[in-house]
Amino acid sequence: MNKKSKLITDYSDKLREECGVFGVFGHPDAAAISALGLHALQHRGQEAAGIVSFDGDHFHAERRLGLVSEHFTKASVLNKLHGTAAVGHVRYSTTGDTILRNVQPLFADLAGGGFAIAHNGNLTNALGLRNELVNQGAIFQSTSDTETILQLVARSQRIDTLSKFIDALFRIEGAYALVVITNKKLIGVRDPLGIRPLILGQLDGHFILASETCALDIIGAKFIREIENGEIVIITDKGLESVKPFPPLKKRPCIFEYIYFARPDSTVGGLSVYQCRKAFGVQLAIESNIKADVVVPVPDSGVPAAIGYAEEASIPFELGIIRNHYVGRTFIEPSDTIRHLGVKLKHNANRMLVHGKRVVLIDDSIVRGTTSIKIVQMMRDAGATEVHMRVGSPPITHPDFYGIDTPVQRQLLAANHSLSEMCSYIGADSLAFLSVDGLYKAMGHINGRDPKNPAYTDHCFTGEYPTQLRDQQNDNHLRQLSLLSEPS
Repeated sequence: MNKKSKLITDYSDKLREECGVFGVFGHPDAAAISALGLHALQHRGQEAAGIVSFDGDHFHAERRLGLVSEHFTKASVLNKLHGTAAVGHVRYSTTGDTILRNVQPLFADLAGGGFAIAHNGNLTNALGLRNELVNQGAIFQSTSDTETILQLVARSQRIDTLSKFIDALFRIEGAYALVVITNKKLIGVRDPLGIRPLILGQLDGHFILASETCALDIIGAKFIREIENGEIVIITDKGLESVKPFPPLKKRPCIFEYIYFARPDSTVGGLSVYQCRKAFGVQLAIESNIKADVVVPVPDSGVPAAIGYAEEASIPFELGIIRNHYVGRTFIEPSDTIRHLGVKLKHNANRMLVHGKRVVLIDDSIVRGTTSIKIVQMMRDAGATEVHMRVGSPPITHPDFYGIDTPVQRQLLAANHSLSEMCSYIGADSLAFLSVDGLYKAMGHINGRDPKNPAYTDHCFTGEYPTQLRDQQNDNHLRQLSLLSEPS
């Protein structure tokens, strides 16, 4: 059987980032601070960015396709965003096309005033709720699941805006970190399991909400704490109030924040992301060491694990692959010839460091395996005598429905092939993944994963989803969201 012919190879071979959210209340430079915060969160979504501000009388919105630096570094844009409160968003579309009407924050005029919302995550019952709302007469302007929350808030029979919002939250399921500004409040909420991250900071006495601590660092803000799972924080001129309306659940944050999504200089759940990734490499070397001359990371995400692997295995670490950081975000690929050169646009072998050597390649994950094929071949073309692939996470066998754009299961390499088949497919001399227990041990759980009470949301490796997947179960995911076709 020709393994390569059985796989879809015309997609990106990396997990696509989720989204990033940011909010500030009471600061005279709210828009500029939000732009800086979004810049620090750019790794979480590169398709679009938006900021909505409030000046005490009116809301102001700027939502753009593209990178933060392409739009929100311009005075002509920031000067339109008046006010001392703002909420911002960087987007990668996990639901809804990349079109301007889906760019967040989304805004609505409600009976109690304006309501601007930014969402990181994905709702697992949004489509079912959407169908229900449409049948009741709701008019949707986007194809984003975030608008479902807006519609639920608008239709709630509760009196005040906060009560309406809480009412809506009890209707939704899945993973979410939400940041909202109203006429009087900045509100942050984290889903009952704490799957998606949200943290609280303070700058010049004013509260900040953000997806990661690196967004606080860039503006010089102080980290206060993480928003707890199932917690709502309400920030007003009077200070901060915490509300916990949901039944208490043990938190299960997403394991991929540590493996791939969060920036290495961020702290998540009290753990240094960089130190975790380095520890993954150490554990990987303990589990699957091999005789070699050099350890080479697949940049940039494989670097910390490669450092850890090299230290534990006592094999020299070298930057045997150099990444070009100046490749355009939307490089035009007009022909098959150019398309096949795509990986070389971003990566090139450092030939003198790998020629004639046995190479251990370290990457953070393998999704479809298509990039791994090209990287392994690149090493061989550069003169490597052996190429051994080591992966700093377990095999990805199940798709995600919580805000990570994983392929369907039939496109996941590890879901459809044995280890030896995967090794043959990517063309390596050997292949090994970090074990699930090893992943947990590297994060301080000395006994590995507790199957009865897992500490993290790890369904991509285990198939154990922590919430119901109503839209998938009801086949609603196959239904067309909008009849309007428009260019991105």
